[in-house]
Amino acid sequence: MNSKEIEKSIIKKYRKEIWSQFIKAIKEYKLINDNDKLAVCISGGKDSFLMAKCIEELQKHNKIKFEVKYIIMDPGYNNNVLELVENNIKKLNINAQIFSTNIFSVADKISKETPCYLCARMRRGHLYNIAKTLECNKIVLGHHFDDVIETILLNILYAGEIKTMMPKVKSKNFKGLELIRPMYFVREKDIISWAKYNDLQFINCACKFTEEVENKEHKSKRKDIKELIKELQTDNKYVENNIFNSVSNINLNAIIGYTKDNIKTNFLDDYDKK
Repeated sequence: MNSKEIEKSIIKKYRKEIWSQFIKAIKEYKLINDNDKLAVCISGGKDSFLMAKCIEELQKHNKIKFEVKYIIMDPGYNNNVLELVENNIKKLNINAQIFSTNIFSVADKISKETPCYLCARMRRGHLYNIAKTLECNKIVLGHHFDDVIETILLNILYAGEIKTMMPKVKSKNFKGLELIRPMYFVREKDIISWAKYNDLQFINCACKFTEEVENKEHKSKRKDIKELIKELQTDNKYVENNIFNSVSNINLNAIIGYTKDNIKTNFLDDYDKK
C-alpha cells in the first residue's frame, strides 16, 4: 500500500481501535495544546511509526495548531536494520531526521550483564537534548496501553510499589520540556493488526544484546508479565482494564502508606484522630 492508503486505514478501518483511542488520550489528559512544538520520537518500531502517522493526521484535521519535528535516533543499528528504518520512512512518507549515536556500544561496554537500563537512560537523555536543540517543548513517545498495564504489574511484583507509566510527565532536568504519550489507550494487538493490514515490517529492539538473549530463548521480566496477563484473561476478560483502572481508583483509606513529592505518609499518622 502507498502512504495515502496507509493514512486512510488509520482514519477509516481502524477508526474505533486506533484513531478514536488516540484522540481520547489527547483530550482526556490534555496532551497537545495550541502553539506546542512537538519532537515526535520514532524508534523504528511499529508503535512509534504509527504514532507519527497519527500525529500527522491530527495536524491535518484538528483545530489545534502546533508544530512537529519527527526525529529518529540511531543508537548504533547495523546496516540492515537502519536500511529497514529508512525504507519505512519513505514508505510512510514521514519527513524525519536521523540522529546517529553510539549508545549500544557504550551501554554494552559499561554494563555488559544488564545494558538495557543504561541504554534506555542514555536514549532518553539524547532525546531531551535533541528536543531542546530543536526548540521543542514536548517529547512524544509511542508507549501504548499494554506497556502501561505491564509496567503497573512489573512495579508491584518486582519493585514492591504501586506505580504506573504516566500519560504526561514534566522533565526535572530539562526545564520547559514535557514528555507525552498519546498512544496511552491504544492496544498493542490493534497496532499489530494495522501493521499486518498494510503489509508493514518494523524493527523490534535491534540491539546485539537483545538478539543474544532471544537466541538463548531467555524471557525478560516484561515478557513474563505479558504472558501472565494473557493467562489471567482466560478466566477474566476484564483483567487488562482492571489493572489499568487500579491506579486511578486508589482508596487512600485502605492502604498502609503512600509517597508524594518524596514525603512518606503512613495510615497511623492520623489513625487516632478519626
